[in-house]
Amino acid sequence: MGDFLMSIPLFALVLTMGAFRIGLWCQKKTGSALCNPILIAALLVIGVMLIAHIPAERYVASTAGLQWLLTPATVCLALPLYEQLKVLGKNLPAILWGIAAGTVTSLLGIFGLCHLFGLDQTLTISLLPKSVTTAMGIVLSGQNGGIEGLTSICIIITGILGSLSGTLLCRLLKLTDPICQGVAFGTASHVIGTSRATQIDPLAGAVSSLSLAISGILTAVLFPLFVKIL
Repeated sequence: MGDFLMSIPLFALVLTMGAFRIGLWCQKKTGSALCNPILIAALLVIGVMLIAHIPAERYVASTAGLQWLLTPATVCLALPLYEQLKVLGKNLPAILWGIAAGTVTSLLGIFGLCHLFGLDQTLTISLLPKSVTTAMGIVLSGQNGGIEGLTSICIIITGILGSLSGTLLCRLLKLTDPICQGVAFGTASHVIGTSRATQIDPLAGAVSSLSLAISGILTAVLFPLFVKIL
């Protein structure tokens, strides 16, 4: 059955976009952060692949075009930055310090936990870029001997967890300022977190977009240092 379905032109693309559309519908109907479109889409696609016995390699090859769009899609996040440019400029020093603190904490935390649990160099490299956007994370991992597939999974899980728990954590920690919320979401949970931040407040979404971009650049700069230590 899997061979028949994959022989249909654009089947994998229609399946992926259809699953994501269902995820968006569920989120709109429920209004719950638990109904994350990416999580729902991933579960639906995995379910179809398991039932139809579709090899992961064939699915990945058929959706290569969507993967290529990851980078230009990330660049599109510049639009909310432009809309909130004046506010961002006034608070830029605080935003930059927050991003730096969050990025370094993430890298040190993962590095320390990997060392504590005795993970080898390959797994450590694969896990280190978990808080940056997929387009950047898989490149950092692949070029330094990591497993791109594992990195991608960790990035998606991190984003979903950040999106689900971010609002609650902001409430518990009394982070009511949109700028603080934006730095937290963007630095910790990249694009998926930014999507959630935008739903909370447009300014939080803009700050989150800036945070994920700068956090990615800072991670790329610091990443080789951690690899050398390994």
